[in-house]
Amino acid sequence: MNLVMVVRIAVKALGRNPTRSVLSCIGIGVGIAAVIMAMAIGEGSKAMMVKEISSMGNNLMMVFPERNRRGAVSSGMGQGQTMTAGDAEAVKHELAHIVQGVSPSVRSTVQMMYGSKNWSGNVQGASTDILTISNWEIAEGRFWTENEERASSRVCVVGKTVVDNLFGGDDTPVGKTIRLRGMTYKVIGVLCPKGANNWGQDQDDVIMAPYTSVQRYLNRSKFNNINMMNVSLVSMDDVEEARREITALLRQRHHLADYQDDDFETRDTTEIMATIGSVAGIMTIVLTIFAAISLIVGGIGIMNIMLVSVTERIKEIGLRMAIGATPATILSQFVLEAIFLATAGGAFGVALGVAGARTVGAVMGWPILIGVGSTAIAFLFSSFVGMFFGFYPAYRASKLNPIDCLRYE
Repeated sequence: MNLVMVVRIAVKALGRNPTRSVLSCIGIGVGIAAVIMAMAIGEGSKAMMVKEISSMGNNLMMVFPERNRRGAVSSGMGQGQTMTAGDAEAVKHELAHIVQGVSPSVRSTVQMMYGSKNWSGNVQGASTDILTISNWEIAEGRFWTENEERASSRVCVVGKTVVDNLFGGDDTPVGKTIRLRGMTYKVIGVLCPKGANNWGQDQDDVIMAPYTSVQRYLNRSKFNNINMMNVSLVSMDDVEEARREITALLRQRHHLADYQDDDFETRDTTEIMATIGSVAGIMTIVLTIFAAISLIVGGIGIMNIMLVSVTERIKEIGLRMAIGATPATILSQFVLEAIFLATAGGAFGVALGVAGARTVGAVMGWPILIGVGSTAIAFLFSSFVGMFFGFYPAYRASKLNPIDCLRYE
């Protein structure tokens, strides 16, 4: 009996019990759909994290002063007093071969006031390099100049959240004067919106001003200390070299002996991305495990259906063997039936998985990446599942004795 005839018999046999065949297809389809959705959501979450990390800055490295310690109690990063704006200037000018921008950062939480409205938020003191470093653009107005920075001018640019809550329905905040801790600041620009980051923090809830002005008027500090230093590298391939050279330069400037520990800490986006990526990877693995379990359950369902089918068709098997069908023919027929069931279920699962992933993405606002390669692999895997779980029933059918089959009641 040729292959074409075997295929025709297998398809005809499946058509005898359409309801049972459809239910078997649904079982394997749900498993395939779960695999596709898990992979799409996992890849989408990684892409979202890469995008969010990129929005933090351009080839960003952050340098923090050492933490303040009182006994066993340690303050957070940026609370120490061991770094100055002079350190940032030294890094910018002495390491220009690997650094393309450096900005000191000074933070202050203030009550902002405009007319009868007020809003509590953060003022970030920075230098003119901060736009390039943080991949930020001005939507309206302008940024402050180096002359305004040196003069500690009371000028600022504001984020969209501040605009919405402080200025309400005004056409433009540019040119308006706001009050920060009793000091008047002129709004000279509006930042392009960035939205929330991976930690849920609203990046647009910010006012930026020259760090010299924040130090002098808002923090009222007589010292030149900064909370952190943002460094934009020429390339992230230079991150280790940059770390070594920045460390050597700061240790020299801080007069640290060889036996003394660094009084600063460095962080870069690759470390953050690796940490978040490991969490995303664990989430993807967990989702894939649950999806694989549902796929195995679907395969067991196919095995069960095929065992029932073999029992119901024992006389048919005996008759076919009696007129010349070989055990290999019987084996191939039942294996093909299982593969057809699994493949049809796989096609259904691909459609269901793609639709489900897109629905989850639309409802939850998550990016969804559906890879053609991963979808094709999932579909082909469904055929393998059918062959694997259908082999045992097919093998049992091929080993039946034709005389016992014809006598079976």
